[in-house]
Amino acid sequence: MRRLVVLGGGTAGTMIVNKLRKRLPRDQWEITVVDRDDNHLYQPGYLFLPFGTYTPGQVVRKRHTLIPDGVDLVLAEVDRVEADKNTVHLQDGRTLGYDYLVIATGTSPRPDQTPGMLGEQWRRSVFDFYSFEGAQALAGALRSFDHGRLVVHITEMPIKCPVAPLEFTFLADAFLRERGIRDRVELVYVTPLSGAFTQPIASAQLGSMLEERKILVEPDFMIESVDNDKKAIVSFDEREVPFDLLVTIPLNMGADFVARSGLGDELNYVPVDKHTLLSKKHDNVFAVGDASDIPASKAGSVAHFAVDVFVGNFLEHVAGRPMTGSFDGHANCFVESGNGKGLLIDFNYDTQPLPGKFPVPALGPMSLLKETRANHLGKLAFRWIYWNVLLPGRPLPLPVHMSMAGKVTAPTTAPHTDKE
Repeated sequence: MRRLVVLGGGTAGTMIVNKLRKRLPRDQWEITVVDRDDNHLYQPGYLFLPFGTYTPGQVVRKRHTLIPDGVDLVLAEVDRVEADKNTVHLQDGRTLGYDYLVIATGTSPRPDQTPGMLGEQWRRSVFDFYSFEGAQALAGALRSFDHGRLVVHITEMPIKCPVAPLEFTFLADAFLRERGIRDRVELVYVTPLSGAFTQPIASAQLGSMLEERKILVEPDFMIESVDNDKKAIVSFDEREVPFDLLVTIPLNMGADFVARSGLGDELNYVPVDKHTLLSKKHDNVFAVGDASDIPASKAGSVAHFAVDVFVGNFLEHVAGRPMTGSFDGHANCFVESGNGKGLLIDFNYDTQPLPGKFPVPALGPMSLLKETRANHLGKLAFRWIYWNVLLPGRPLPLPVHMSMAGKVTAPTTAPHTDKE
Protein backbone atom coordinates (compact mmCIF):
# COMPACT_ATOMS: atom_id res chain seq x y z
CA MET A 1 0.00 0.00 0.00
CA ARG A 2 1.15 3.53 -0.81
CA ARG A 3 0.42 6.19 1.77
CA LEU A 4 -0.76 9.76 1.19
CA VAL A 5 -0.88 12.02 4.24
CA VAL A 6 -2.57 15.42 4.01
CA LEU A 7 -1.83 17.86 6.83
CA GLY A 8 -4.77 20.22 7.20
CA GLY A 9 -8.47 19.55 6.73
CA GLY A 10 -9.46 23.05 5.65
CA THR A 11 -10.55 24.16 2.18
CA ALA A 12 -7.60 22.79 0.19
CA GLY A 13 -7.09 19.64 2.26
CA THR A 14 -10.77 18.66 2.20
CA MET A 15 -11.04 19.19 -1.55
CA ILE A 16 -7.88 17.16 -2.15
CA VAL A 17 -8.98 14.08 -0.22
CA ASN A 18 -12.45 14.18 -1.77
CA LYS A 19 -11.06 14.38 -5.28
CA LEU A 20 -8.16 11.92 -4.85
CA ARG A 21 -10.15 9.27 -3.00
CA LYS A 22 -12.21 8.89 -6.18
CA ARG A 23 -9.08 8.59 -8.34
CA LEU A 24 -6.69 6.47 -6.27
CA PRO A 25 -7.51 2.72 -6.01
CA ARG A 26 -8.46 1.79 -2.46
CA ASP A 27 -6.55 -1.47 -2.62
CA GLN A 28 -3.37 0.45 -3.48
CA TRP A 29 -3.61 3.73 -1.55
CA GLU A 30 -4.22 4.70 2.06
CA ILE A 31 -5.22 8.35 2.55
CA THR A 32 -5.00 10.13 5.91
CA VAL A 33 -5.90 13.72 6.72
CA VAL A 34 -4.73 15.37 9.94
CA ASP A 35 -6.22 18.38 11.70
CA ARG A 36 -6.26 19.73 15.24
CA ASP A 37 -10.01 19.47 15.81
CA ASP A 38 -13.31 18.39 14.29
CA ASN A 39 -14.60 21.89 13.45
CA HIS A 40 -14.42 23.01 9.84
CA LEU A 41 -14.89 26.78 9.66
CA TYR A 42 -16.18 28.70 6.64
CA GLN A 43 -13.66 31.50 6.91
CA PRO A 44 -15.25 33.87 4.33
CA GLY A 45 -18.17 34.03 6.77
CA TYR A 46 -16.03 35.71 9.43
CA LEU A 47 -16.54 38.99 7.55
CA PHE A 48 -20.30 38.85 8.13
CA LEU A 49 -20.33 37.76 11.77
CA PRO A 50 -19.57 41.23 13.24
CA PHE A 51 -22.54 42.73 11.38
CA GLY A 52 -25.02 39.97 12.23
CA THR A 53 -25.46 38.88 8.62
CA TYR A 54 -24.39 35.35 9.52
CA THR A 55 -24.79 33.50 12.79
CA PRO A 56 -21.91 31.44 14.23
CA GLY A 57 -23.78 28.24 13.43
CA GLN A 58 -23.80 29.09 9.72
CA VAL A 59 -20.01 29.05 9.45
CA VAL A 60 -19.19 25.82 11.34
CA ARG A 61 -19.67 22.17 10.41
CA LYS A 62 -18.16 18.99 11.78
CA ARG A 63 -15.04 18.13 9.83
CA HIS A 64 -15.67 14.38 9.80
CA THR A 65 -18.93 14.90 7.89
CA LEU A 66 -16.97 16.48 5.04
CA ILE A 67 -14.31 13.76 4.75
CA PRO A 68 -15.20 10.89 2.39
CA ASP A 69 -15.39 7.21 3.30
CA GLY A 70 -12.04 5.55 2.81
CA VAL A 71 -10.08 8.47 4.26
CA ASP A 72 -8.77 8.30 7.83
CA LEU A 73 -9.26 11.50 9.84
CA VAL A 74 -6.70 11.95 12.61
CA LEU A 75 -7.44 14.70 15.14
CA ALA A 76 -4.12 15.86 16.55
CA GLU A 77 -1.61 18.70 16.49
CA VAL A 78 1.40 18.20 14.23
CA ASP A 79 4.70 18.49 16.06
CA ARG A 80 7.10 18.22 13.12
CA VAL A 81 7.81 16.50 9.83
CA GLU A 82 10.99 14.51 9.25
CA ALA A 83 10.98 14.82 5.50
CA ASP A 84 14.17 12.81 5.06
CA LYS A 85 12.49 9.89 6.85
CA ASN A 86 8.99 10.39 5.38
CA THR A 87 7.53 10.66 8.87
CA VAL A 88 5.04 13.01 10.54
CA HIS A 89 5.36 13.33 14.32
CA LEU A 90 2.20 14.29 16.20
CA GLN A 91 2.25 16.11 19.53
CA ASP A 92 0.54 13.19 21.29
CA GLY A 93 3.52 10.96 20.45
CA ARG A 94 2.04 9.13 17.47
CA THR A 95 3.86 8.98 14.14
CA LEU A 96 2.53 8.68 10.61
CA GLY A 97 4.65 7.35 7.78
CA TYR A 98 3.98 8.52 4.24
CA ASP A 99 5.05 8.03 0.67
CA TYR A 100 3.63 11.41 -0.35
CA LEU A 101 2.84 14.39 1.85
CA VAL A 102 0.59 17.38 1.17
CA ILE A 103 0.88 20.39 3.49
CA ALA A 104 -2.42 22.29 3.50
CA THR A 105 -2.38 23.86 6.96
CA GLY A 106 -3.13 27.36 5.73
CA THR A 107 -2.18 30.60 7.40
CA SER A 108 -3.28 32.13 10.71
CA PRO A 109 -3.35 35.56 12.35
CA ARG A 110 -0.52 36.07 14.83
CA PRO A 111 -1.22 39.09 17.05
CA ASP A 112 1.61 37.92 19.31
CA GLN A 113 4.10 39.03 16.66
CA THR A 114 3.33 42.75 17.10
CA PRO A 115 4.41 44.35 20.42
CA GLY A 116 1.41 45.54 22.43
CA MET A 117 -1.25 44.02 20.19
CA LEU A 118 -2.16 41.47 22.85
CA GLY A 119 -1.98 44.12 25.59
CA GLU A 120 -4.67 45.28 27.97
CA GLN A 121 -6.82 46.68 25.12
CA TRP A 122 -7.06 43.30 23.34
CA ARG A 123 -10.74 42.40 22.92
CA ARG A 124 -11.62 45.65 24.73
CA SER A 125 -10.86 48.27 22.07
CA VAL A 126 -8.55 46.17 19.86
CA PHE A 127 -10.21 43.42 17.84
CA ASP A 128 -9.64 41.21 14.83
CA PHE A 129 -12.12 39.38 12.62
CA TYR A 130 -9.69 36.88 11.05
CA SER A 131 -10.56 34.34 13.74
CA PHE A 132 -13.89 32.80 14.69
CA GLU A 133 -13.63 34.04 18.29
CA GLY A 134 -12.42 37.47 17.21
CA ALA A 135 -15.27 38.01 14.76
CA GLN A 136 -17.84 37.13 17.45
CA ALA A 137 -16.20 39.43 20.00
CA LEU A 138 -16.12 42.26 17.47
CA ALA A 139 -19.87 41.88 16.87
CA GLY A 140 -20.50 42.92 20.48
CA ALA A 141 -18.06 45.83 20.26
CA LEU A 142 -19.65 47.19 17.09
CA ARG A 143 -23.14 47.10 18.58
CA SER A 144 -22.04 49.33 21.47
CA PHE A 145 -19.81 51.67 19.41
CA ASP A 146 -21.66 54.91 18.65
CA HIS A 147 -19.00 57.59 18.23
CA GLY A 148 -15.25 58.14 17.93
CA ARG A 149 -12.46 56.93 15.69
CA LEU A 150 -12.78 53.51 14.06
CA VAL A 151 -9.47 52.37 12.54
CA VAL A 152 -9.18 49.38 10.22
CA HIS A 153 -5.56 48.27 10.02
CA ILE A 154 -3.43 45.75 8.10
CA THR A 155 -0.17 44.75 9.74
CA GLU A 156 1.70 43.32 6.77
CA MET A 157 1.15 41.43 3.52
CA PRO A 158 0.53 38.67 2.61
CA ILE A 159 -2.78 38.02 4.37
CA LYS A 160 -5.53 35.58 3.60
CA CYS A 161 -8.26 37.19 1.54
CA PRO A 162 -6.43 40.49 0.89
CA VAL A 163 -9.69 42.28 -0.01
CA ALA A 164 -11.38 41.41 3.32
CA PRO A 165 -10.06 44.49 5.19
CA LEU A 166 -11.53 46.71 2.47
CA GLU A 167 -14.79 44.78 2.59
CA PHE A 168 -14.97 45.23 6.35
CA THR A 169 -14.38 48.97 5.95
CA PHE A 170 -17.15 49.33 3.36
CA LEU A 171 -19.55 47.25 5.46
CA ALA A 172 -18.69 49.25 8.58
CA ASP A 173 -19.46 52.47 6.70
CA ALA A 174 -22.85 51.10 5.61
CA PHE A 175 -23.54 49.71 9.10
CA LEU A 176 -22.89 53.09 10.71
CA ARG A 177 -25.01 54.92 8.13
CA GLU A 178 -27.87 52.50 8.68
CA ARG A 179 -27.72 53.27 12.41
CA GLY A 180 -27.67 57.01 11.67
CA ILE A 181 -24.34 57.63 13.41
CA ARG A 182 -21.87 57.78 10.50
CA ASP A 183 -21.35 61.52 11.05
CA ARG A 184 -20.24 60.77 14.61
CA VAL A 185 -17.54 58.32 13.53
CA GLU A 186 -14.22 59.02 11.83
CA LEU A 187 -13.37 55.98 9.73
CA VAL A 188 -9.69 55.39 8.88
CA TYR A 189 -8.10 52.71 6.69
CA VAL A 190 -4.44 52.04 7.54
CA THR A 191 -2.37 49.93 5.16
CA PRO A 192 1.29 49.03 4.56
CA LEU A 193 0.58 49.40 0.83
CA SER A 194 0.87 52.63 -1.12
CA GLY A 195 -2.79 52.39 -2.10
CA ALA A 196 -5.99 50.54 -1.39
CA PHE A 197 -4.94 47.28 -3.09
CA THR A 198 -1.96 45.49 -4.55
CA GLN A 199 -2.91 45.94 -8.23
CA PRO A 200 -2.98 49.42 -9.85
CA ILE A 201 -6.34 49.43 -11.68
CA ALA A 202 -8.19 47.75 -8.80
CA SER A 203 -6.38 50.01 -6.31
CA ALA A 204 -7.58 53.11 -8.17
CA GLN A 205 -11.17 51.86 -8.24
CA LEU A 206 -11.23 50.76 -4.60
CA GLY A 207 -9.40 53.91 -3.51
CA SER A 208 -12.03 56.08 -5.17
CA MET A 209 -14.73 54.13 -3.32
CA LEU A 210 -13.02 54.89 0.00
CA GLU A 211 -12.84 58.57 -0.96
CA GLU A 212 -16.53 58.64 -1.93
CA ARG A 213 -17.41 57.32 1.51
CA LYS A 214 -15.18 59.90 3.23
CA ILE A 215 -12.92 57.18 4.63
CA LEU A 216 -9.43 58.45 5.40
CA VAL A 217 -6.49 56.40 4.10
CA GLU A 218 -3.13 56.18 5.87
CA PRO A 219 -0.81 54.43 3.36
CA ASP A 220 2.72 53.03 3.69
CA PHE A 221 2.18 52.40 7.41
CA MET A 222 4.48 49.71 8.78
CA ILE A 223 3.40 49.10 12.35
CA GLU A 224 6.01 48.86 15.09
CA SER A 225 3.69 48.50 18.08
CA VAL A 226 0.30 49.12 19.66
CA ASP A 227 0.43 51.73 22.43
CA ASN A 228 -2.26 50.58 24.87
CA ASP A 229 -1.99 53.65 27.09
CA LYS A 230 -2.41 56.16 24.26
CA LYS A 231 -4.75 53.84 22.30
CA ALA A 232 -2.72 54.34 19.16
CA ILE A 233 -0.81 52.28 16.62
CA VAL A 234 2.77 53.41 16.05
CA SER A 235 4.79 52.94 12.86
CA PHE A 236 8.52 52.38 12.48
CA ASP A 237 8.81 55.95 11.14
CA GLU A 238 7.14 57.15 14.37
CA ARG A 239 3.76 58.08 12.94
CA GLU A 240 0.87 57.51 15.32
CA VAL A 241 -2.74 56.72 14.44
CA PRO A 242 -5.04 57.07 17.47
CA PHE A 243 -8.18 54.96 17.77
CA ASP A 244 -11.24 54.46 19.90
CA LEU A 245 -11.93 51.11 18.23
CA LEU A 246 -9.18 49.30 16.34
CA VAL A 247 -10.01 46.47 13.95
CA THR A 248 -6.64 44.99 13.04
CA ILE A 249 -5.51 42.25 10.71
CA PRO A 250 -2.47 40.83 12.51
CA LEU A 251 0.57 39.40 10.79
CA ASN A 252 -0.40 36.18 8.99
CA MET A 253 1.94 33.19 9.27
CA GLY A 254 1.97 29.54 8.32
CA ALA A 255 1.93 26.73 10.87
CA ASP A 256 4.70 26.59 13.47
CA PHE A 257 5.47 22.94 12.72
CA VAL A 258 6.63 24.04 9.26
CA ALA A 259 9.42 26.03 10.91
CA ARG A 260 10.27 23.20 13.33
CA SER A 261 10.54 20.88 10.32
CA GLY A 262 12.85 23.15 8.35
CA LEU A 263 10.35 23.27 5.51
CA GLY A 264 9.40 26.95 5.44
CA ASP A 265 10.52 30.51 4.87
CA GLU A 266 10.58 33.28 7.49
CA LEU A 267 6.77 33.34 7.61
CA ASN A 268 6.48 29.53 7.74
CA TYR A 269 5.25 29.21 4.16
CA VAL A 270 6.56 26.24 2.18
CA PRO A 271 8.62 27.18 -0.92
CA VAL A 272 7.16 25.39 -3.94
CA ASP A 273 7.23 25.59 -7.70
CA LYS A 274 4.46 28.12 -8.33
CA HIS A 275 3.06 26.14 -11.26
CA THR A 276 3.22 22.53 -9.97
CA LEU A 277 3.06 23.23 -6.18
CA LEU A 278 5.82 20.65 -5.61
CA SER A 279 8.27 21.43 -2.82
CA LYS A 280 11.58 22.87 -3.95
CA LYS A 281 13.37 20.61 -1.45
CA HIS A 282 11.52 17.29 -1.50
CA ASP A 283 10.19 15.37 -4.48
CA ASN A 284 7.34 13.78 -2.52
CA VAL A 285 6.06 16.87 -0.69
CA PHE A 286 3.50 19.36 -2.01
CA ALA A 287 2.05 22.48 -0.41
CA VAL A 288 -1.37 23.64 -1.55
CA GLY A 289 -3.51 26.63 -0.62
CA ASP A 290 -2.38 29.27 1.85
CA ALA A 291 0.43 27.06 3.22
CA SER A 292 2.63 27.63 0.16
CA ASP A 293 4.75 30.63 -0.78
CA ILE A 294 3.28 31.10 -4.27
CA PRO A 295 2.95 34.80 -5.25
CA ALA A 296 -0.85 34.66 -5.42
CA SER A 297 -3.65 35.82 -3.16
CA LYS A 298 -4.16 33.67 -0.09
CA ALA A 299 -7.83 33.18 -0.90
CA GLY A 300 -10.29 30.31 -1.12
CA SER A 301 -10.63 30.71 -4.87
CA VAL A 302 -6.88 30.28 -5.30
CA ALA A 303 -7.02 27.07 -3.25
CA HIS A 304 -9.92 25.83 -5.40
CA PHE A 305 -8.23 26.49 -8.74
CA ALA A 306 -4.86 25.24 -7.46
CA VAL A 307 -6.38 21.97 -6.22
CA ASP A 308 -7.90 21.34 -9.64
CA VAL A 309 -4.44 21.62 -11.20
CA PHE A 310 -2.75 19.73 -8.36
CA VAL A 311 -4.93 16.61 -8.65
CA GLY A 312 -3.96 15.98 -12.26
CA ASN A 313 -0.32 16.71 -11.52
CA PHE A 314 -0.28 14.42 -8.49
CA LEU A 315 -1.67 11.49 -10.46
CA GLU A 316 0.97 12.01 -13.14
CA HIS A 317 3.74 12.43 -10.57
CA VAL A 318 2.99 9.24 -8.64
CA ALA A 319 2.80 7.35 -11.93
CA GLY A 320 6.33 8.50 -12.75
CA ARG A 321 5.26 10.82 -15.56
CA PRO A 322 6.09 14.52 -15.99
CA MET A 323 3.53 16.89 -14.51
CA THR A 324 1.73 18.67 -17.34
CA GLY A 325 -0.61 20.93 -15.33
CA SER A 326 0.49 24.50 -14.71
CA PHE A 327 -1.26 26.68 -12.13
CA ASP A 328 -1.43 30.32 -13.22
CA GLY A 329 -2.24 31.92 -9.87
CA HIS A 330 -5.91 32.39 -10.76
CA ALA A 331 -7.95 34.28 -8.15
CA ASN A 332 -11.62 35.20 -8.39
CA CYS A 333 -12.92 37.26 -5.47
CA PHE A 334 -16.16 39.03 -4.62
CA VAL A 335 -15.67 42.32 -2.79
CA GLU A 336 -18.58 43.39 -0.58
CA SER A 337 -19.08 47.17 -0.79
CA GLY A 338 -22.12 47.63 1.45
CA ASN A 339 -25.77 48.46 0.80
CA GLY A 340 -26.40 45.12 -0.87
CA LYS A 341 -23.79 45.56 -3.59
CA GLY A 342 -20.37 44.20 -4.41
CA LEU A 343 -17.59 44.01 -6.96
CA LEU A 344 -15.87 41.04 -8.58
CA ILE A 345 -12.18 40.82 -9.42
CA ASP A 346 -10.54 38.14 -11.55
CA PHE A 347 -6.76 37.97 -11.99
CA ASN A 348 -3.67 35.75 -11.89
CA TYR A 349 0.13 35.85 -11.61
CA ASP A 350 0.54 37.95 -14.74
CA THR A 351 -2.73 39.86 -15.25
CA GLN A 352 -4.16 42.39 -12.83
CA PRO A 353 -7.91 42.79 -12.21
CA LEU A 354 -9.60 44.43 -15.20
CA PRO A 355 -13.13 45.69 -15.89
CA GLY A 356 -15.51 43.62 -17.99
CA LYS A 357 -18.06 40.82 -17.66
CA PHE A 358 -17.76 37.36 -16.06
CA PRO A 359 -18.01 34.48 -16.77
CA VAL A 360 -19.72 35.03 -20.15
CA PRO A 361 -18.32 37.88 -22.28
CA ALA A 362 -20.76 40.78 -22.75
CA LEU A 363 -23.46 38.93 -20.78
CA GLY A 364 -21.98 38.28 -17.36
CA PRO A 365 -24.12 38.12 -15.29
CA MET A 366 -21.30 39.35 -13.04
CA SER A 367 -19.58 42.69 -13.62
CA LEU A 368 -15.86 43.01 -13.03
CA LEU A 369 -14.59 45.97 -11.01
CA LYS A 370 -18.08 47.47 -10.80
CA GLU A 371 -20.56 47.61 -7.92
CA THR A 372 -23.70 45.58 -8.67
CA ARG A 373 -26.44 43.76 -6.81
CA ALA A 374 -25.59 40.55 -8.72
CA ASN A 375 -22.07 40.51 -7.30
CA HIS A 376 -23.41 40.82 -3.75
CA LEU A 377 -25.83 37.95 -4.33
CA GLY A 378 -22.98 35.90 -5.76
CA LYS A 379 -20.97 36.47 -2.58
CA LEU A 380 -23.86 35.29 -0.40
CA ALA A 381 -24.57 32.30 -2.66
CA PHE A 382 -20.99 31.12 -2.33
CA ARG A 383 -21.59 29.82 1.19
CA TRP A 384 -24.00 27.18 -0.15
CA ILE A 385 -21.63 26.40 -3.02
CA TYR A 386 -18.75 26.01 -0.58
CA TRP A 387 -20.45 23.40 1.60
CA ASN A 388 -22.28 21.51 -1.15
CA VAL A 389 -20.11 21.74 -4.27
CA LEU A 390 -16.59 22.97 -3.55
CA LEU A 391 -15.61 20.89 -0.51
CA PRO A 392 -17.09 17.62 -1.83
CA GLY A 393 -14.94 18.08 -4.94
CA ARG A 394 -17.79 18.46 -7.38
CA PRO A 395 -17.07 20.38 -10.59
CA LEU A 396 -17.85 24.10 -10.80
CA PRO A 397 -18.61 25.65 -14.21
CA LEU A 398 -15.74 28.11 -13.92
CA PRO A 399 -12.44 28.12 -15.82
CA VAL A 400 -9.53 26.84 -13.74
CA HIS A 401 -7.15 29.13 -15.60
CA MET A 402 -7.91 32.81 -15.89
CA SER A 403 -9.48 33.80 -19.20
CA MET A 404 -9.18 37.17 -20.90
CA ALA A 405 -12.61 36.70 -22.49
CA GLY A 406 -14.96 39.50 -21.50
CA LYS A 407 -12.24 41.72 -20.03
CA VAL A 408 -11.50 45.26 -21.14
CA THR A 409 -7.75 45.09 -21.65
CA ALA A 410 -7.00 48.75 -22.33
CA PRO A 411 -9.49 50.99 -20.57
CA THR A 412 -9.45 54.50 -22.01
CA THR A 413 -11.50 56.07 -19.24
CA ALA A 414 -11.15 56.26 -15.48
CA PRO A 415 -12.23 53.19 -13.50
CA HIS A 416 -15.97 52.78 -12.98
CA THR A 417 -17.42 54.72 -10.09
CA ASP A 418 -21.08 54.49 -11.04
CA LYS A 419 -23.36 52.03 -9.34
CA GLU A 420 -26.11 49.83 -10.68
